[in-house]
Parts: sequence; C-alpha cells; structure tokens
Amino acid sequence: MFLGHYAIGFATKKAEPKVSLGTYFMAAIFLDLLWPLFLLLGLEHVKIEVGNTVVTPLDFYDYPISHSLLMAVVWSLVFGGIYFLMKKNKKASLFLGLCVFSHWILDFIVHRPDLPLSPGVNVFLGLGIWNSIPATLIIELLFFAGGIYLYVKNTKAKNKLGFFAMWGFVVLLLAIYVSNIYSPPPPSLNALEYAALGQWLFIAWGYWIDKHRDIR
Repeated sequence: MFLGHYAIGFATKKAEPKVSLGTYFMAAIFLDLLWPLFLLLGLEHVKIEVGNTVVTPLDFYDYPISHSLLMAVVWSLVFGGIYFLMKKNKKASLFLGLCVFSHWILDFIVHRPDLPLSPGVNVFLGLGIWNSIPATLIIELLFFAGGIYLYVKNTKAKNKLGFFAMWGFVVLLLAIYVSNIYSPPPPSLNALEYAALGQWLFIAWGYWIDKHRDIR
C-alpha cells in the first residue's frame, strides 16, 4: 500500500493528539524506510519485473528483515520502545507501535503472497489485491479518505499555511499514487532505492503540517 499507510498516520492523530503527525507518518511507513536502506546495504533484494502484478512491476522476493511478520512485530516494539524512552508516554508509545505494525497488515491485504512469515522460513503471505486495479483503488482511496476525514475533523488550521500545507500534501500523494500505477517501471534499482528514501521528505512535511494546525 501507499496511501493507506499515510491514512493510518492521519487517523491515529485522533487517538493521541500529543504526538506530531510527522511522527505518526514515520511510524506508519517505518518498514518502507528500512527497506531501501537494506537494499543499499545488500541485505535485501528486489527485482523489476513488469507484470508481477497489475499495480506494481516489482518482485519483492527477498525482504525478510524489513517486511516479515516476525520482524514487523520486532520493529513495532523497537519504535514504540524508543519513543517511550524519549517521552515517557505509554499511550503514545503504544499507538506508535501499532502504527508500525499496521504497515504489515495493510501490505498483507494488497501484496501477492510474498510477505515472509519470518527470516529463514519459506512461508509467504498476502491476499493479492494488487492483481486488480479497481479493487486496489477502492481500498486505498477509502482508507485515505477515512484518515483525512478523521484528521480534519479533529484539527483546525492556525493560519493559511495550515490549510494549504495539508491539502497540498494530499494532492501530492494522490498524484504520486496515480503516477506509480500508470507510469513506466523504474529505470533502475538504484533509482528505485533513492526514490524510496525520498519518503523522509513526506515525514518532514507531516511535521510542517502539524506545526500550523491545532487540535479542535
């Protein structure tokens, strides 16, 4: 998923408003922040294979450290635990950990059976919604709309930046999402890896949005 992960970040702001939207985004896409790092280090691997599914030309044949079920639990505990050590906020730490784990659940819905159960175990999971563009669009857009609704309902813009920063971000994510589905495959693995690292910019944008919005 793509939009669905950011939807989780938007929605969870309602559960614990003290945490910045940028931190929620970081938790929700944390597995995808680890993934390009492990690719660059040669610890995980991916192939560009047009037709792998109708939505993505990527064959995720080796990513047990970042995306296996077992490691998703581990990364959830790590993220939530580090936040607790820093902020001493049990509620926020719990929700951030759940945000991290939600990434695996949403990927399980859309991926074909390529999500490992754990490193070293040849059991792979996934419902394969990515084999249908209409089903993928419906699920992702519903998640995204729901997350935005909850965020807008529970926050208000302090100023014009609070309005335009948020809605500009929404439009940008939608444009990237549609482009990813209908554009040609990445020209190279290096281009894919560095583009994936670009998601850190979205986290920074999340902090920027939250700086200019108040809780209702």
